Amino acid sequence: MLSIHRIIEMAWEDRTPFAAIKVQFGLSEAEVIKIMRQNLNPKSFRNWRQRVNGRKTKSTSTQLTGYRHRCPTQGKRRPKPRK
Repeated sequence: MLSIHRIIEMAWEDRTPFAAIKVQFGLSEAEVIKIMRQNLNPKSFRNWRQRVNGRKTKSTSTQLTGYRHRCPTQGKRRPKPRK
């Protein structure tokens, strides 16, 4: 169940290519679309498909970063705890 939520999160992000989902979870683009269709509201699914359809950043040929997915908080500086 937790992995389905992670797959949906990665598919919803604009910068995460389908190839990254395939590497991490072993799912093809068609399988990801099927998961999205089953777990999103119909309107949300249509909005997602419209946004993703033809988007260059979802294919690996235009990705400069490769298959690596980054967490939004990764690499950000955190304040040091006060003593």
